[in-house]
Amino acid sequence: MLTRCPWLDESKADYVAYHDEEWGVPVHDDRTLFEFLMLESAQAGLSWYTVLRKRANYRRAFAQFDPAKVARFSEANIEKLLQDPGIIRNRLKVQAAVNNAQCFLQVQDEFGSFDAYSWRFVNDEPIVNKLRTSADYLATSSQSDAFSKDLKARGFKFVGSTIVYAYMQATGMVNDHLLTCFRRSEIITAG
Repeated sequence: MLTRCPWLDESKADYVAYHDEEWGVPVHDDRTLFEFLMLESAQAGLSWYTVLRKRANYRRAFAQFDPAKVARFSEANIEKLLQDPGIIRNRLKVQAAVNNAQCFLQVQDEFGSFDAYSWRFVNDEPIVNKLRTSADYLATSSQSDAFSKDLKARGFKFVGSTIVYAYMQATGMVNDHLLTCFRRSEIITAG
């Protein structure tokens, strides 16, 4: 039997698949980085599993996470999204998704890619924490503080340090698998 991180509800197959296949794996594809930025922002105040269950609906509703298309969403698009029961229908979060897509494109223009921009906050190398118990998990770090501050200065919304730290975990900028979790060493070895 595989040992996994303690936050995971192993009775939920989709949650297990997310943990085993995605969480903590370094991501360098801008569309996937945009996806996680959108989903983590939508999570604010909710559980990750709530958002994970709606991921396919978000993909459909937000143009397959194409930031150029989302950046052009009109007020009519936003109103339509607010009627979609498949996503989290919070006006501020939906408006933030459109705003963040516009900001995302500006970052791409300035840095060549969002990947180049974001990974500089960890010196282009994943931070590998040595967590022994669930009490060792962090909610923020100095890197997520700096990343969040910079995102906010660039106009992004719903990017507080806690949200950004969760984004960093999801995209493998931080490997927070417990020392006893089978995925920790697999990800390190693959990198």
